[in-house]
Amino acid sequence: MDLFFIIKGIIIGILASIPLGPVGVVCIQRTLNKGRASGFFSGLGAAGADTVFALIAVLGLSFIINFVEEHQFYFKILGGLFMIFLGYRVFNTNPVKQIRKQRGKQNNLFEDFFSVFLLTLTNPIAVFIFIAVFASLGIFTEELNYYIAFYITLGISAGATLYWFSLSSLVNAFRKRFRLKSLWWINKLSGASILLFGAVALISVLF
Repeated sequence: MDLFFIIKGIIIGILASIPLGPVGVVCIQRTLNKGRASGFFSGLGAAGADTVFALIAVLGLSFIINFVEEHQFYFKILGGLFMIFLGYRVFNTNPVKQIRKQRGKQNNLFEDFFSVFLLTLTNPIAVFIFIAVFASLGIFTEELNYYIAFYITLGISAGATLYWFSLSSLVNAFRKRFRLKSLWWINKLSGASILLFGAVALISVLF
């Protein structure tokens, strides 16, 4: 029975991670520029935030859900501004410097994790997505308790982690085929894409 809920959680975690969006772009860009560890830790940041959202949803923490609902406007603005900032940084990334840092083992994996964790956390609409998914899968039942909530959340965390590990490993496998000029263009396109995501988020809130 416990394994059943863990498997359900793994499936939800993978499905929730598949839509690329700005997080996927950051993960791919960092894997190509800085290596698999950087891309994977960036993905772990998203997995960590999704785990928090899933836990809030499965436990039905109404006071947090109400807070999110009431302050959606500010969350969206913060998320949009953070995406613009991140996009600007990616756009101006010099692949030569990134490769030198990687050779010197200067990658800051904590920064990679935390930046994407914050980026994902500024999109608390995910809480409502998890609530909808849980409802459609019949997870909200009278039998739901803290143990089941723990196993489901554990499964979601494992599924999201598995997805980001697979994506960073796949991208890393083709990494050596990219030359410096290709990486330069990838940084420009990635940065511009993230900037666009941020601008659209802000425009959708303000207008």
